[in-house]
Amino acid sequence: MDEARTKAWQMLSLQPRATLATLFERDPGRVERLSGRIELGEGEGGGILFDWSKTHLTDALLDDFEALADLAGFEAMRARMFAGDIVNPTENRAAEHTALRGVGKDTSVEEAEALRERMRLLVHAVHEGGLGEVRHLIHIGIGGSALGPALAVDALARDLALVDVHVVSNIDGVALESAFAACDPATTLIAVASKTFTTIETMTNAASALKWLDDSGVPDPHGRVIALTAAPDRAVQWGVDETRILPFSESVGGRYSIWSSIGFPVTVAIGWEDFEAFLAGAATVDAHFRDTSGRANLCLRAAFADLYYARIRGAETRACFAYDQRLALLPDYLQQLEMESNGKSVTASGEAVDGPTAPITWGGVGTDAQHAVFQLLHQGTHLVPIDFIASIAPGDNLDPAHHRILLMNCFAQGAALMAGRVSEDPARSYPGDRPSATILCDDLDAATLGALIAFHEHRTFCNAVLMGINPFDQFGVELGKEIAGQIEKGGASFDPSTQALLKAAGLQR
Repeated sequence: MDEARTKAWQMLSLQPRATLATLFERDPGRVERLSGRIELGEGEGGGILFDWSKTHLTDALLDDFEALADLAGFEAMRARMFAGDIVNPTENRAAEHTALRGVGKDTSVEEAEALRERMRLLVHAVHEGGLGEVRHLIHIGIGGSALGPALAVDALARDLALVDVHVVSNIDGVALESAFAACDPATTLIAVASKTFTTIETMTNAASALKWLDDSGVPDPHGRVIALTAAPDRAVQWGVDETRILPFSESVGGRYSIWSSIGFPVTVAIGWEDFEAFLAGAATVDAHFRDTSGRANLCLRAAFADLYYARIRGAETRACFAYDQRLALLPDYLQQLEMESNGKSVTASGEAVDGPTAPITWGGVGTDAQHAVFQLLHQGTHLVPIDFIASIAPGDNLDPAHHRILLMNCFAQGAALMAGRVSEDPARSYPGDRPSATILCDDLDAATLGALIAFHEHRTFCNAVLMGINPFDQFGVELGKEIAGQIEKGGASFDPSTQALLKAAGLQR
């Protein structure tokens, strides 16, 4: 890393460390300055409030972080991403997930629109009975091609699903059998999501799904398959009719692919109009991120806080707690987005990084988590910055007391973590000064979910640029796959522990 950037990090580490209580006492306008809204438009969920005032960010820290962003070439890198230039140097690729929602290079946006129209026609055929009666869809993928659809379907189609969707990613046959048990094979479609159409877990599960259809007497099982892939030729070779193949671009990574044909199960479950709203909500955040400078850019401001805690204060984890059952899968989604993107130890130019990169992302659902892990957050020895996410509008039709208690608990946790409480009994003392941020949605609809996901995508990108790393490759997932392949072929020699385990499991003599 160059000398100027090294000095910028040093300047950040030298800033005074006042407590949160002191920061609020000194600055009556703190909440207003460290909060911001993104409006999603009338009929699209209203908007989202982002409150970072309960973090230790100060004007001086923000000044230093903005200087670091300038040294890191943040604005130029952001412009390159939106222009469709190469921002993934190790794979010599662009990263054009924003083009899928209409924000990016013109030709890429046009290509995305054409592919989206192809998907719209197929979704329409499913809903209108053009593929026969369809009551169930088993969506088979792994990583981003499963986590995104699972999150969106769980959040948006709990009670109103047009088609019953089951997302299967695990190679463990128990997962696939559970989906089989919930579906009638005569009225089930299979969606196979694989960028290369070679992913071993996905293709093994797909083969078993075909066998299930065949064993159940379904004529032409391959005719019940929809392929979602960047390798349509391989899907044809596997037996899928080309009219049922929904391609997406090579420039779209798996954890950024929910906006592409990987979103097919989402559209089947919630309908095309809501999927368009999902894209529109994300596009609104894209525009904010593209057009807003410095600390006013809410995605960049969140990254400033992330890096302050990870690099300056030594926080090794970051927690996300959704106070909304519909967002129960959001922490899992963010785990992959953040840890696969930024869990690197070298810079984009291949040099060793000079400090911590991605913290470990984890979390859960409020209020369940309060009775499980919040003991550590309040009184433990770890510093854990926390994001609370909630919706003002409830997702249920029960007594309003349910949602009122849910929100009260959400806001109370942030207040308690910050304030703490001194007691003569050490076991009942709370140190306080524990940071949190709150993301408060007016409602949780398709546009809002799209906006939330896009916000975290851009937040992840900001973190990467400021650290000088490439967030768009993921070679760390390959080695274990290669060794598994060696085990499958047999004859390879491993360490004594692995050899003993293979023998105990009957995988080697």
